[in-house]
Amino acid sequence: MITYRPLWETLRKKHITQYELITKYQMSRGMLDNLKHDRSITINTLNDLCDMLECDITDIIEYTRSENNTD
Repeated sequence: MITYRPLWETLRKKHITQYELITKYQMSRGMLDNLKHDRSITINTLNDLCDMLECDITDIIEYTRSENNTD
């Protein structure tokens, strides 16, 4: 399962609020909602987040193997 849990910690460390994501970084409320609910986003959006936050992709997303996967 992919989550954006690291994003919220990165934002906290950089003292960036959700309001600033919308106003300063022009993130749509819909995109913010997608991130809050771990919904899919595009690779371009991930790239934009890395650029705007000056961070690595691992500072935004986290992968955890699902227990139902038997591969």
